[in-house]
Amino acid sequence: MSSPPRRYGANQISEIANGIVDPVLARRAGINTALLGSWDEIVGENFADCTRPEKIAWPRRSDLPDDGGHRPGVLTIACEGARALFLSHTQNELVSRINGFFGYPAIGQIRIVQKPVAAPPKRRRPRKLEGEKARRLDEMMEGIENDNLRRAIERLGTAVLQAKRK
Repeated sequence: MSSPPRRYGANQISEIANGIVDPVLARRAGINTALLGSWDEIVGENFADCTRPEKIAWPRRSDLPDDGGHRPGVLTIACEGARALFLSHTQNELVSRINGFFGYPAIGQIRIVQKPVAAPPKRRRPRKLEGEKARRLDEMMEGIENDNLRRAIERLGTAVLQAKRK
């Protein structure tokens, strides 16, 4: 596996931290920081505040078919209190969202454990764009029909087009 090309100058602390944390998370829990970072969008606003992915249990190599095929894993999700019941009713939808995130059928089953979940850190939402920048962003998103994709690109575009703070 080749390493990414070396960039000169300043590195973002998140890149350094992810480079250190991802291998540890992958070894210990089978998950990565990308899944953790996108968890709110994957589960939606109904469960973002009360759930957290704990680990993915992958089948052992001896359990895999002889043809070397891939078998999906079991994702363990921590959920607070009675909301676990509601989460269990949306398991099929959640499995398809998670697999859509990975881009292949990585998860076949969800296991829910009831336990306290620490509140995620509050992210500051960028202010709405006004004037020329808002018009420009609207023009760029003109042909996007999927509502989820449109909202995601609007959030990204708003953050990118805003004036940098000093």
